[in-house]
Amino acid sequence: MTTDAELLRQFAATRSEAAFAELVRRHVNLVYSAALRQANGDAHLAQDVAQTVFNDLARKAGSLACRETLTGWLYTSAHFAAAKIVRGENRRRDREEKFMREPTSETAPDTDWEKLRPTLDDAMHELKETDREAILLRYFENRQFAEVGAKLGLNENAARMRVERALEKLRTAFARRGVAATAALASVISANAVQMAPANLAVALTTASITIAGTGTTFTLMKIMTATKLKLAFSALVVVGATTAIVVQHQTQEKLRAENAALAQQVAQLQTDNENLSNRLAASGDSKSLSDKQFNELLKLRGEVGVLRQQINELGRLREENRQLQTSQRDASVQQQAIIDAEEQQQKAAIQKLNDAKQGVLAFIMFASDNHEEFPTNFAQASRYMKDDYMNQIETNFDMLYQGSIANIANPSATIVLKEKQAWQALNGKWMKTYGFADGHAEVHTEPDGNFDGWESQRIISPPNQ
Repeated sequence: MTTDAELLRQFAATRSEAAFAELVRRHVNLVYSAALRQANGDAHLAQDVAQTVFNDLARKAGSLACRETLTGWLYTSAHFAAAKIVRGENRRRDREEKFMREPTSETAPDTDWEKLRPTLDDAMHELKETDREAILLRYFENRQFAEVGAKLGLNENAARMRVERALEKLRTAFARRGVAATAALASVISANAVQMAPANLAVALTTASITIAGTGTTFTLMKIMTATKLKLAFSALVVVGATTAIVVQHQTQEKLRAENAALAQQVAQLQTDNENLSNRLAASGDSKSLSDKQFNELLKLRGEVGVLRQQINELGRLREENRQLQTSQRDASVQQQAIIDAEEQQQKAAIQKLNDAKQGVLAFIMFASDNHEEFPTNFAQASRYMKDDYMNQIETNFDMLYQGSIANIANPSATIVLKEKQAWQALNGKWMKTYGFADGHAEVHTEPDGNFDGWESQRIISPPNQ
């Protein structure tokens, strides 16, 4: 797998969007989760912090390319950026006397995590950089000791010792804050410290950061985006387009109502004139007894009556067309709202599937950590690392594809451990399926024809004894 340093050098040299997008994908969950904790669960502020951090990364790509891993730098940058943004937001809220915070959508954490969460990032930044880097790699990114050692220039045993010493120092830092860290400190951090960032956040951060890096201007995600919440990649443009259409339709309807009212007033006036002329004709009596002057005036009046009748008919036709147009506009609004509702439901379902796959894989990794690096052979064995009956839900929707030692996996980020049983069709007609990988990440893969066999076969391995 291409290292962070290589990707950063590639971006610094060629401004490769693909290289920067891969860096964002690898680290967005870490940065977003750290920011979310310091922002007291305010998802919008956390996204703002993430944008600031990756803007800095894009601008400083050349000077940071010498680092083997960006984990520590990004984590520390998120800490300071969040502190600055949160202070500014608090001052703004104080000035405006607004004290209500938007509730987070995350599930209620365990009691231990609820105690650790408010002080985790401050405690982490009491550690030396090398100790902090070790804990980040091991428990935030759930890497094996051999991989931690490779990142830090140590052998596996030395990496294990450094992580253990750093964990004890972190426990001491919690104690100084009056927080009693239990024996399960490592497991609690591993299971909760990094959460799924909002869907499509990585794409938005990549695009904005590269654009900003090219202009030398500093913006945050909240200043760039006009929508209040990010949508999945396959729904964002449809929702924005639908919303715009609804606004335009509303304006059109208001204009039509005004025109309709004006037409109605003209029709009423024409009907009054017509009645007056008809009365004058009736009063004139037989046309043969009239003088030439009176007869000519009568003919003129009759002509005006005919013109008025044509105008009334034309106005009636226009009113009917306006009525039909208003009806079609209302129907279009209903259809657009149905699209928005369907997109939101699809988004929520996809996020839930991704979270299920990630939580399931993380439970497997934690089981392996406690069982000689061996993955469980069934879902029940890893259920103790999850709350309530969550593993039953995962087992219902996913198949286990790997049972064996982590050491036998050459490329964890490209090795499927969990596979969704049934593919599902998105609103755009494409078929999708969710996967959990051996490095702890999850993703949704798309196939236009619903055939996933070829793609899966390249990412499924069997342990040596099978």
